[in-house]
Amino acid sequence: MGAIDDLVAEFAKLPGIGRKTAQRLTYHLLHQPKERLTRLAAALEGVRARVATCPQCGDYCEAARCEICADPRRDGSIVCVVEEPSAVAQVERSTSYRGRYLVLGGRLSPLEGVGPDQLRIGLLRQRLADGEVREVILATNPSLEGEATATFIHQLLVGTGIRVSRLARGLPVGGDLEYIDGVTLSHALEARREVS
Repeated sequence: MGAIDDLVAEFAKLPGIGRKTAQRLTYHLLHQPKERLTRLAAALEGVRARVATCPQCGDYCEAARCEICADPRRDGSIVCVVEEPSAVAQVERSTSYRGRYLVLGGRLSPLEGVGPDQLRIGLLRQRLADGEVREVILATNPSLEGEATATFIHQLLVGTGIRVSRLARGLPVGGDLEYIDGVTLSHALEARREVS
Protein backbone atom coordinates (compact mmCIF):
# COMPACT_ATOMS: atom_id res chain seq x y z
CA MET A 1 0.00 0.00 0.00
CA GLY A 2 1.29 3.46 -0.89
CA ALA A 3 0.90 6.85 0.75
CA ILE A 4 -2.18 7.71 -1.32
CA ASP A 5 -3.90 4.44 -0.46
CA ASP A 6 -3.00 4.92 3.21
CA LEU A 7 -4.63 8.36 3.27
CA VAL A 8 -7.71 7.13 1.40
CA ALA A 9 -8.04 4.28 3.93
CA GLU A 10 -7.80 6.71 6.87
CA PHE A 11 -10.39 9.10 5.41
CA ALA A 12 -12.72 6.16 4.69
CA LYS A 13 -12.71 5.33 8.43
CA LEU A 14 -14.40 8.66 9.21
CA PRO A 15 -18.19 8.64 9.72
CA GLY A 16 -20.14 9.43 6.57
CA ILE A 17 -17.09 9.09 4.33
CA GLY A 18 -17.14 6.29 1.79
CA ARG A 19 -14.25 5.16 -0.37
CA LYS A 20 -15.10 7.49 -3.28
CA THR A 21 -15.37 10.55 -1.05
CA ALA A 22 -12.11 9.52 0.65
CA GLN A 23 -10.41 9.39 -2.75
CA ARG A 24 -11.80 12.84 -3.69
CA LEU A 25 -10.53 14.31 -0.43
CA THR A 26 -7.11 12.74 -0.92
CA TYR A 27 -6.72 14.04 -4.47
CA HIS A 28 -8.01 17.45 -3.42
CA LEU A 29 -5.34 17.64 -0.73
CA LEU A 30 -2.64 16.56 -3.18
CA HIS A 31 -3.51 19.60 -5.32
CA GLN A 32 -3.09 22.01 -2.39
CA PRO A 33 0.08 23.95 -1.60
CA LYS A 34 2.39 22.27 0.90
CA GLU A 35 1.74 25.04 3.46
CA ARG A 36 -1.96 24.20 3.54
CA LEU A 37 -1.22 20.54 4.22
CA THR A 38 1.19 21.57 6.96
CA ARG A 39 -1.52 23.75 8.59
CA LEU A 40 -4.02 20.88 8.37
CA ALA A 41 -1.56 18.47 9.98
CA ALA A 42 -0.77 21.02 12.70
CA ALA A 43 -4.49 21.57 13.38
CA LEU A 44 -5.02 17.81 13.76
CA GLU A 45 -2.07 17.52 16.11
CA GLY A 46 -3.28 20.57 18.07
CA VAL A 47 -6.72 19.07 18.60
CA ARG A 48 -5.20 15.87 19.90
CA ALA A 49 -2.80 17.73 22.21
CA ARG A 50 -5.10 20.45 23.59
CA VAL A 51 -8.62 19.01 23.65
CA ALA A 52 -9.82 16.76 26.46
CA THR A 53 -13.16 15.88 28.01
CA CYS A 54 -14.73 18.04 30.69
CA PRO A 55 -14.64 16.13 34.00
CA GLN A 56 -18.10 17.47 34.92
CA CYS A 57 -20.08 16.74 31.77
CA GLY A 58 -17.95 14.79 29.29
CA ASP A 59 -18.07 17.43 26.53
CA TYR A 60 -14.88 18.44 24.73
CA CYS A 61 -12.94 21.40 26.09
CA GLU A 62 -9.50 22.98 26.17
CA ALA A 63 -9.69 24.20 29.79
CA ALA A 64 -10.12 22.50 33.16
CA ARG A 65 -13.91 22.60 32.58
CA CYS A 66 -16.00 23.35 29.50
CA GLU A 67 -17.51 26.82 29.04
CA ILE A 68 -21.01 25.58 29.90
CA CYS A 69 -20.01 23.93 33.19
CA ALA A 70 -17.91 26.97 34.11
CA ASP A 71 -20.74 29.42 33.39
CA PRO A 72 -22.45 30.38 36.70
CA ARG A 73 -25.50 31.66 34.77
CA ARG A 74 -26.40 28.13 33.62
CA ASP A 75 -29.11 26.31 35.60
CA GLY A 76 -27.43 23.41 37.39
CA SER A 77 -30.77 21.94 38.46
CA ILE A 78 -31.49 20.73 34.90
CA VAL A 79 -29.24 18.24 33.12
CA CYS A 80 -29.70 17.33 29.48
CA VAL A 81 -28.30 13.85 28.78
CA VAL A 82 -26.98 13.39 25.23
CA GLU A 83 -25.09 10.61 23.50
CA GLU A 84 -22.21 12.56 21.92
CA PRO A 85 -20.57 16.01 22.18
CA SER A 86 -21.96 16.97 18.77
CA ALA A 87 -25.46 16.85 20.30
CA VAL A 88 -24.46 19.54 22.81
CA ALA A 89 -23.67 21.86 19.91
CA GLN A 90 -27.03 21.06 18.32
CA VAL A 91 -29.03 21.79 21.48
CA GLU A 92 -27.02 24.98 22.05
CA ARG A 93 -27.93 26.19 18.55
CA SER A 94 -31.57 26.23 19.63
CA THR A 95 -30.65 29.00 22.14
CA SER A 96 -33.62 27.98 24.32
CA TYR A 97 -31.86 25.65 26.77
CA ARG A 98 -29.98 27.21 29.70
CA GLY A 99 -29.23 24.14 31.81
CA ARG A 100 -26.19 21.89 31.93
CA TYR A 101 -25.29 18.68 30.08
CA LEU A 102 -24.02 15.17 30.54
CA VAL A 103 -22.42 13.51 27.51
CA LEU A 104 -22.68 9.73 27.76
CA GLY A 105 -20.00 9.04 25.16
CA GLY A 106 -22.23 6.67 23.19
CA ARG A 107 -25.35 4.61 23.67
CA LEU A 108 -26.16 1.14 24.92
CA SER A 109 -25.51 -1.38 22.17
CA PRO A 110 -25.02 -4.97 23.36
CA LEU A 111 -24.25 -6.14 19.81
CA GLU A 112 -21.30 -3.73 19.70
CA GLY A 113 -20.24 -4.57 23.26
CA VAL A 114 -21.34 -1.21 24.71
CA GLY A 115 -22.91 -1.61 28.12
CA PRO A 116 -23.52 0.84 30.98
CA ASP A 117 -19.88 0.54 32.10
CA GLN A 118 -18.66 1.92 28.77
CA LEU A 119 -20.84 5.02 29.13
CA ARG A 120 -20.61 7.88 31.64
CA ILE A 121 -23.41 6.49 33.80
CA GLY A 122 -21.14 6.77 36.86
CA LEU A 123 -20.57 10.46 36.12
CA LEU A 124 -24.34 10.93 35.88
CA ARG A 125 -24.77 9.26 39.28
CA GLN A 126 -22.13 11.59 40.76
CA ARG A 127 -23.90 14.64 39.35
CA LEU A 128 -27.20 13.51 40.83
CA ALA A 129 -25.74 12.63 44.24
CA ASP A 130 -25.23 16.23 45.36
CA GLY A 131 -28.99 16.90 45.28
CA GLU A 132 -28.84 19.98 43.04
CA VAL A 133 -30.40 18.29 39.98
CA ARG A 134 -34.20 18.42 39.88
CA GLU A 135 -34.76 17.39 36.25
CA VAL A 136 -33.00 15.12 33.76
CA ILE A 137 -33.87 15.62 30.10
CA LEU A 138 -33.23 12.48 28.06
CA ALA A 139 -32.04 13.69 24.65
CA THR A 140 -30.75 10.43 23.21
CA ASN A 141 -31.33 9.68 19.54
CA PRO A 142 -34.67 8.15 18.54
CA SER A 143 -32.96 4.92 17.44
CA LEU A 144 -33.42 1.49 19.02
CA GLU A 145 -30.16 1.94 20.96
CA GLY A 146 -31.02 5.53 21.94
CA GLU A 147 -34.42 4.44 23.24
CA ALA A 148 -32.83 1.58 25.20
CA THR A 149 -30.33 4.01 26.72
CA ALA A 150 -33.10 6.46 27.68
CA THR A 151 -35.13 3.63 29.23
CA PHE A 152 -32.09 2.41 31.19
CA ILE A 153 -31.42 5.90 32.61
CA HIS A 154 -35.10 6.40 33.38
CA GLN A 155 -35.10 3.15 35.37
CA LEU A 156 -32.06 4.37 37.33
CA LEU A 157 -33.97 7.51 38.31
CA VAL A 158 -37.26 5.92 39.33
CA GLY A 159 -37.93 6.70 42.98
CA THR A 160 -35.27 9.43 43.26
CA GLY A 161 -37.72 12.31 43.12
CA ILE A 162 -35.93 13.70 40.08
CA ARG A 163 -38.21 14.67 37.21
CA VAL A 164 -37.36 12.78 34.02
CA SER A 165 -38.44 14.17 30.67
CA ARG A 166 -37.79 13.18 27.05
CA LEU A 167 -37.38 15.42 24.04
CA ALA A 168 -40.58 15.62 22.04
CA ARG A 169 -40.62 14.04 18.63
CA GLY A 170 -42.82 14.96 15.75
CA LEU A 171 -43.12 16.78 12.50
CA PRO A 172 -40.31 19.01 11.27
CA VAL A 173 -41.09 22.62 10.40
CA GLY A 174 -41.62 22.83 6.66
CA GLY A 175 -42.24 19.09 6.43
CA ASP A 176 -44.93 17.57 4.24
CA LEU A 177 -47.18 14.87 5.73
CA GLU A 178 -46.87 12.90 2.51
CA TYR A 179 -43.18 12.28 3.19
CA ILE A 180 -43.27 11.68 6.96
CA ASP A 181 -42.60 8.12 8.13
CA GLY A 182 -45.24 6.30 10.20
CA VAL A 183 -43.26 6.25 13.46
CA THR A 184 -42.65 10.01 13.37
CA LEU A 185 -46.30 10.67 12.57
CA SER A 186 -47.36 8.35 15.39
CA HIS A 187 -45.15 10.23 17.88
CA ALA A 188 -46.50 13.56 16.61
CA LEU A 189 -50.07 12.38 17.16
CA GLU A 190 -49.29 11.14 20.68
CA ALA A 191 -47.58 14.43 21.61
CA ARG A 192 -50.29 16.66 20.14
CA ARG A 193 -51.48 19.63 22.17
CA GLU A 194 -54.51 21.83 22.23
CA VAL A 195 -54.46 24.93 20.03
CA SER A 196 -54.90 28.05 22.12
